[in-house]
Amino acid sequence: MRYGNLGAGAEHLGISKSTLSRRISHLEHQLGQPLLHRQANRLIPTEAGTLFYQYCQQMLSLGERSQIALDELREEISGDITVSAHPHFLRGWFNHVLTDFIEEYPGIRLTLTANHLPPSRDDDQVMLWLWEGPAKDTGLREEILGQQQQHLYAHPSYLRQHGHPQHPSELTSHDWVNLIDRHHPNLVLNHPEEGEYRLSLPPSRFTVDNVVVHADHIAHGAGIGLLPDYHVRTRATAHPGQFEACLPEWKGPSIPVSLHYPFGHPPRKLGALLDHIRRRVPTDWTR
Repeated sequence: MRYGNLGAGAEHLGISKSTLSRRISHLEHQLGQPLLHRQANRLIPTEAGTLFYQYCQQMLSLGERSQIALDELREEISGDITVSAHPHFLRGWFNHVLTDFIEEYPGIRLTLTANHLPPSRDDDQVMLWLWEGPAKDTGLREEILGQQQQHLYAHPSYLRQHGHPQHPSELTSHDWVNLIDRHHPNLVLNHPEEGEYRLSLPPSRFTVDNVVVHADHIAHGAGIGLLPDYHVRTRATAHPGQFEACLPEWKGPSIPVSLHYPFGHPPRKLGALLDHIRRRVPTDWTR
């Protein structure tokens, strides 16, 4: 049917026209229905022939897909993977996730880079991006892993010296430690009963673009600041007593955490890494 006549079809199959004609007749005899009308050298499908052709195409497609699946099953998970991560993820959770992955798959060679710039398909050297915060018009598939919850924290010695704020309005009289381009000059806090409170932040005593250094200065008693809860808990396992929650009923803006990767069926090594990351997302990100 694809070639429309016996000659072209026979040539494609590498057989004679008479052989092809006999095979068609034999198939029609087995099916009990004519599949083709023969007009001179042309072949025109009957209604039964058109229907049979469609099912044959589906069977061929299914066969091809099953072969691809079997090939992927045999394919070893190995090779190079370049991952770009927001600098806030270079330590802690994500670093442990990647370390476990390369231990599980010895054939993987992984490169991790830090990048303050949002993901972009223009960077064809990177296979996977991990990003926090909004990311628009990346040209990549976006997969939200969860939301980082934030609260206000300070070192206990700072609170002993300056007192515990009892309401967000009192934060204006405290020293503030801020991240660059985050929650400044205005901050919105939320309370489960009192609702939303908008606060004009005081000038930050120390501003930095790295959450680890940001946390260091809060831990050294420089003032009060917003920190992701997961970062505080992770740090507390190694350095207990560095942070004390301020106004624990008031929650700061949540921060989306997302993966970005090219559209289409991912290579097996990338698919394995994606599954590995999904299984290890911190539980409080998905609440």
